[in-house]
Amino acid sequence: MTSENKKSSVAALTLAAVGIVYGDIGTSPLYTLRAIFDPEHGLALTTPNILGIVSLIFWSLTLIVSLKYVTLVLRADNRGEGGIMALMALVLNAVTRHSTWHYPLLVIGVLGATMFYGDSVITPAISVLGAIEGLEVAAPGLSQYVVPLTIVVLVALYSVQRHGTAGIGRFFGPIMLVWFLSLSAMGVVNIIASPVILQALNPWHALRFMLDNGFLAFVALGAVVLAVTGAEALYADMGHFGKKPIRLAWFMIAFPALTLNYLGQGGLLIAEPAAIDNPFFHQLGSWSVIPLVILSTMAAVIASQATISGTYSMTKQAIALGLLPRMRILHTSESEIGQIYIPAVNWLQLVIVLIAVIGFGSSEKLAGAYGIAVTATMMATTILTFFVTRYRWKLPLLLCIGATGFFLTIDIMLFSSTALKLFHGGWFPLLLGALLLTGMLTWKRGRELVFENLEKHAIPLDAFLQSLFVGPPTRVPGTAIFLRGESDGVPHALLHNLLHNKVLHERVVFLTVRIKEEPWVALLEQVHVVKLGHNCFQLNIYYGFKDEPDIPGVMQHCAMLGLPFDMMETSFFIARQTVISAPGGGMAPWREHLYVAMSRNARGAADYYQIPTNRVIELGTQVEI
Repeated sequence: MTSENKKSSVAALTLAAVGIVYGDIGTSPLYTLRAIFDPEHGLALTTPNILGIVSLIFWSLTLIVSLKYVTLVLRADNRGEGGIMALMALVLNAVTRHSTWHYPLLVIGVLGATMFYGDSVITPAISVLGAIEGLEVAAPGLSQYVVPLTIVVLVALYSVQRHGTAGIGRFFGPIMLVWFLSLSAMGVVNIIASPVILQALNPWHALRFMLDNGFLAFVALGAVVLAVTGAEALYADMGHFGKKPIRLAWFMIAFPALTLNYLGQGGLLIAEPAAIDNPFFHQLGSWSVIPLVILSTMAAVIASQATISGTYSMTKQAIALGLLPRMRILHTSESEIGQIYIPAVNWLQLVIVLIAVIGFGSSEKLAGAYGIAVTATMMATTILTFFVTRYRWKLPLLLCIGATGFFLTIDIMLFSSTALKLFHGGWFPLLLGALLLTGMLTWKRGRELVFENLEKHAIPLDAFLQSLFVGPPTRVPGTAIFLRGESDGVPHALLHNLLHNKVLHERVVFLTVRIKEEPWVALLEQVHVVKLGHNCFQLNIYYGFKDEPDIPGVMQHCAMLGLPFDMMETSFFIARQTVISAPGGGMAPWREHLYVAMSRNARGAADYYQIPTNRVIELGTQVEI
């Protein structure tokens, strides 16, 4: 690749990153200052307070986004992939399965992931509401139409998900670039009109604000968090764009634009305190309100799209890591592997988003719910980063404590301040997170119990084959492939087939799929064949948690290993497990019944692994937990 091509591809990726990665944090100016000076908080709209708040916002963006995420956390990549799931897999790999830290770190990672789900529900609700609330500024009589219009926009957004974003995705970058340039221009206009606001760049104003206002400042800190929402997205999207485009997009476009706009809004409030009812839409006067509503709605839709896509990606990783049951995953792009659509997640998320919009009714009220989800995910990321720096990178303990301890102190302060909003909306993402955490840990534990049960009753494969071929059954033409788990002995499907049909195919393959705690496994490393004698083989297929499971596709490469397949001569035998809850041992009865319900609604293995349905023979088996 020539240097010119490299430059253009980095430029293209940077523009795309502006659209996808920074949509969430880019729409924060719509509601942040309005939420901070909410009359409920009782914070006086004075010049020292405005300087202090804008200074806090600027230094939060600098320390949390620029220093913590863009500089430190982006280094903690799992083979180029980022996000809380990838980070958790990296950490669990580093501390080993037998470590006392293994389960607590798993819980922290899963908790962080569930809070990301909470964030991804509130982002579409608050962003679209915040944008359409501009209509109230244009004509106060239109306020009754804000919620209905928000519902229409959100239903339309979720309805088009099945078509994918490949077609419209190319417009995201240019639209968000226009958005950030508009933020900058509005900021500059208001800074020129009120240059005193530039004093807010001095951190002393943030410190003085905290000291002078005491508890009120601590309460306000919970709303300052809104300025850094979406920081987690830049880490989660690292695999799609790479570190360099994400860093360039932040330092060259997003960070300067956000800084200028917050300074501009602060300057406007110093000059015109009456603009506090919606400082964002008052920045350029009444003529600009309708164009800004249109542009901000487009930006809000793009921000929402980024979190919706992030939810699909997170769910796919959780399924691969054994934290959720298999679901139907559709690919919306032939060229982009990351572009997927999960119908169950899409419609469930829409229902919860609509409940949030109707239940809270305004971006101001939703702001309380937003902060707690964001800060909880940030805390989880910081804790996991400590274990990566210590056990993966082998850095000195004092350096690890110093680097992550500094950010953890900030995270704890921010989380504590958002926790004050527990009864004003903060309970919403926590309830969502608790339900998801319970579901994920129940599914993981239930799977372990199923494997333990199967292992207890398993017949060792080698010994079985030895005894079987002492007086071999009749062999019939073709290849039989039996799916078996990592800890299974002889597959139940083989025992049923021998018992009822009393024949064995001339070639028998035992297929085991193993998911590694890394995002990708190279194609040449995905297949491993072991000869068991008597024309029987063990075929191990290895996938990363971001790989696309496609067994027929992988089997095409088996010919190189001396095991060619003709699909028309091949049958797949799969044991469909019916899990039943038994008294005693295992989990609490309600958790066992939850696992059984999830298990019954899980997608079949043949469907999930893309095995042609006309080549599958399913045989039932019961498993007690």
